[in-house]
Amino acid sequence: MLDLHDFLSPVNIHELNNDSGYNDGQLARHIDVYEEEIPDVSEADIVLVGIGESRGSGSFDDMNDAPDAIRKQLYQLHYWHSDIKIVDIGNINTGATLADSYAAVKTVLSELITLNKTTVLLGGSHDITLAQYFAYKHLDHVVEATCIDATIDLRSESHNRSENFLMEMLTGEPNLVKHYNHIGFQSYFVHPRMLETMDKLRFDCYRVGLCKEKMDEMEPVIRNTQMLSFDINAIKHSDAPANQCSPNGFTGEEACMLTRYAGLSNNLSSFGIYGYQPRADVYELTAKQIAQMLWYFIDGKSRSKQEATLEQREHYNEFNTVVAETDTVFLQSRKTGRWWMQLPNKKMIACSYNDYVSAKHNEIPERWLRVQERG
Repeated sequence: MLDLHDFLSPVNIHELNNDSGYNDGQLARHIDVYEEEIPDVSEADIVLVGIGESRGSGSFDDMNDAPDAIRKQLYQLHYWHSDIKIVDIGNINTGATLADSYAAVKTVLSELITLNKTTVLLGGSHDITLAQYFAYKHLDHVVEATCIDATIDLRSESHNRSENFLMEMLTGEPNLVKHYNHIGFQSYFVHPRMLETMDKLRFDCYRVGLCKEKMDEMEPVIRNTQMLSFDINAIKHSDAPANQCSPNGFTGEEACMLTRYAGLSNNLSSFGIYGYQPRADVYELTAKQIAQMLWYFIDGKSRSKQEATLEQREHYNEFNTVVAETDTVFLQSRKTGRWWMQLPNKKMIACSYNDYVSAKHNEIPERWLRVQERG
């Protein structure tokens, strides 16, 4: 493993709990934390790393305490998943410039991706998503990326990197984004032509109202994703007071459901939760919300270990039907209840029960159609 000491700072776990200690049921007692030496990540199922960089949002406040504010709440939660090993490698050092911080995130994350680790990035403004993507680009990995966000950050007229970073991520050359999904946008924040452009690019954008009506339809979207970015402004203000973008959005419970879906995905290799500013929080409620989202991510990760591979067909119910005059197979896991469908090229992709119902009624599932359109 690359020596990451030059890129990381340790966590002062005693400051997080004011030296009051943790009991043996709490997560703090079951996470290997970088206090003096960076822990061995070879056996880790989840690697946590903090990011304090916020200049991309136009904020020049020291936001380095955002990861620790989240840790303070996370470490207090109780450890229910003994099959999941978690390592916290501390905070990525903020660079002299924003580009330096991006480079540090890229270096650390690309090393963890190479080691086949699932990495959770905590804190920082939403443009850190771009640095997250740079790690895959550095490794020449083609990715399906998903953002959960109330806005679509393609505002080329904005001077804030956090409001325009998607432009470079989705149009920069060479481009390694195989597909992009956007979950939870709020229409009044998005120019209609922007959505038309996204549709022409065959990217999938899901309005928050649609998501809330059909939350289970978001699970296959996230399951197909390698890189996930969650801006806390997607959560309604009352459930995440540090979100000063909108009074509307996902509830806290819905946000936890989405992160549990992320944990369930065996494709996901990095997951960033961005946009948290402790100074805008009330009674640390947003930090508690993020901590509980992470708890559900761990829960999903534990559940995913129970899933059989698609080759182990004895663990699946198999259904044969015809889609667009093509014989198609649908699989339903007997362990988790999740669904997959076969494309004409015989590749299996994540889908939902509703896709199977559509196919059974001789209707082409929209998910099947969109994938075929993209080639």
